[in-house]
Amino acid sequence: RSDRAAFKVTRTVSILGATGSIGQSTADVIKAHPDKFSVQAVTAYQNVDQLAQKAIELNAKTAVIADNSLYGALKEALSGYEIEAMAGEEALCEAASMPADIVMAGIVGMAGLKPLMAAIEQGGTVAIANKEPLVAAGPIIMVAAAKSGATLLPVDSEHNAVFQVFDPAQKDNVERIILTASGGPFRTMGLAEMEKATPQQALAHPNWSMGDKISIDSATMMNKALEVIEAAILFDLPGEKIDVLIHPESLIHSMVEYADGSILTQMGAADMRTPITNVLGWPKRLATPGQKLDFKLIQRMSFEQVDHDRFPSVRQAYRALEEGLHACIAMNAVNEVAVQAFLAGKTGFLDIVRDVCHTLDRLEKETIQTLDDVLAYDENIRRLYESEILQENNKRRNLS
Repeated sequence: RSDRAAFKVTRTVSILGATGSIGQSTADVIKAHPDKFSVQAVTAYQNVDQLAQKAIELNAKTAVIADNSLYGALKEALSGYEIEAMAGEEALCEAASMPADIVMAGIVGMAGLKPLMAAIEQGGTVAIANKEPLVAAGPIIMVAAAKSGATLLPVDSEHNAVFQVFDPAQKDNVERIILTASGGPFRTMGLAEMEKATPQQALAHPNWSMGDKISIDSATMMNKALEVIEAAILFDLPGEKIDVLIHPESLIHSMVEYADGSILTQMGAADMRTPITNVLGWPKRLATPGQKLDFKLIQRMSFEQVDHDRFPSVRQAYRALEEGLHACIAMNAVNEVAVQAFLAGKTGFLDIVRDVCHTLDRLEKETIQTLDDVLAYDENIRRLYESEILQENNKRRNLS
């Protein structure tokens, strides 16, 4: 952590993925502190109307739509405002690399990898809210950050919680990190019911309001699997020092246990505006526009072990860490495309994690050294899923 990010009167912020849940929560924090932030750039994939609305209400200098065919629509929506309209993947990376005090990297999935790298290479503070790039390219990202001098701040509620109570000077005395998990909407559901689960059921998270992909990951507990790998990368710890514990109330967001027996925790409401406010204000603290805990209303806090028979995804994270970066890429890639297939009604709920397991079973060791290697291997795994694994699932389902 560096004090070079001491709070300025006004900080410039770019929001990658401004129309998603992270982007909208980031906008809430910025609007709550209009004297402390100005917005450099906002981006979105295809949602022109919401992007234009966010650009206007935040008085952004630049708005970028990733889908190049929507440039005209964005330019028209911003007509009459002094906001530059841009479009396409190159423009997205250009926006990410614009000088800014903080870049909020909130693009879901591997689509966020190139913009994240562009933001890191410009050497400022990058708030990482999309776990998939870290899972698939963690060592490469950390080397790039060290080279550029970028400061990486975790936004995931669990990793932000660890960040707040993890003392780098005492790293050798850290016994373990404990990542908490709500258990999702199927925490108490049996396998027979989960086999028949619909997207609507899986999207109904009991505590958090999140986008579709993250909500499904929570239902399978694949989000926690990805977070195990993310924690290993961010805090430079081996997998055996990272545990997962079910905490249905989602009040304690994670813990760090030290050698002297002390366990430090961070608590807060189930509201992403808490960690976002933390990173936007770091190393100082700002008032959150979000919810706050009221201890008078807390009736209980409970904890459970992960049921690995019903939620085998978490074990795959330790397996992938053991096998190497190629396995981490494959786990992330299959999960991402399988989630989209499930949402589209093309595969079953339990098939998501089954497909991850089957893919890891058939992998051969691959050497991954560069960003191009990551992207090429990721694409190969996605093709394997579409051409073989998804077809196998369909045959099995038709026969059953």
